[in-house]
This record gives sequence, C-alpha cells and structure tokens, in this order.
Amino acid sequence: MSLNYFKRFRMDMDLTGRDFTTGPYPDDYRVIGWDPALLKVHAETKYQSFRSEIDANVFPCLGDLDGCVRLMGEITRKEGFLPAATWLLEYVGAGPHRREYCGTVQGIRDENGHGSIQNLGIIPHHRGHRLGRVLMSQALAGFYRSGIQHACLEVTSENAAAIRLYQQMGFSRSRTLYKAVEVACT
Repeated sequence: MSLNYFKRFRMDMDLTGRDFTTGPYPDDYRVIGWDPALLKVHAETKYQSFRSEIDANVFPCLGDLDGCVRLMGEITRKEGFLPAATWLLEYVGAGPHRREYCGTVQGIRDENGHGSIQNLGIIPHHRGHRLGRVLMSQALAGFYRSGIQHACLEVTSENAAAIRLYQQMGFSRSRTLYKAVEVACT
C-alpha cells in the first residue's frame, strides 16, 4: 500500500445578513425536505452524483452504493445532524429521466457550532441548471433558521466548478488541507 495525497480547501461563510433565495430555477424540479424514509434515496443520489468524480477517489465510500448508504446513516446519527439543512432534489419533468431524484445535500452542526455542509451532489446529466445553488441555498437557510451564524465546507482543489459556485455564493477559502488515501500497489 502507498499513500496518495489530495489537496482540499476549507471554505467558510458568515451567514448574517445573507439572502438565501435562489432566484428562478427550472419548473421541472422540486426540493424535498429531510424524511428518514428517504435515507436510501439520498444515498443512491449521492452515489450517482459522486461515483465518477474525483471525490470518489478521496472518499472511496462515495464510489460505492453500500458505502453511500453507510455514510448517510453515519451523518444522520451524528449528534449535530440538522434535518433543516438536509435536502433532496427531484426532477419531475418529461423525457427519459422523468421523476428522478437528482441532487442531495446534508448539513450538520459541528463541534464549533458551525453549519457544516457534508455532501452537495448533482447527478451529472442534471448539472448546468443552477441546481447546486438551489440545494446550497436551502441548506444555508436551514442553518440560519437553526440559529447558526457561520457555515463551512471542504472541497477537493481539482473541483473547479464547485469552488466557483461556493465563491459566488459567498464562501471564501480559509485553509488548505491534505487528505491521505491508501492506494493499492500493483
């Protein structure tokens, strides 16, 4: 076994005085608040969103459906799990992907009392419609309604689209981190 290191950024945002409205987004989508009966749907959507992305290398559980189910269970059992910051996005339009869950985000209150975004993911063929912004706005509004004044997240440095979205929404980089991942030698 050898180690591979992935560069990640910690990003932070002060939530006071922010507007969490998302503006118009396609009518064919709807947001669904947390429901424990949808845990496996969140996991499946997370898997479909991340399985072919760099984050599945950084966090191997994201590239495995059973791993995503375990991860969702772990997130929801955390003491700081915030249902108000956990959302699912559903496509309800016409065409080949009719009535499909296509995005997910989870939020927790961390040990510092900050709102921490756990995973924001959009299934690849639904990207490019401002849906990540919709889910992030829902999560941030949920943090704020829960009395949280500060939000944070981590993102892999190679994920330029996500970094751009987070910066446009008001997050700023505060730290650079390195995540070590064991890689099998062949």
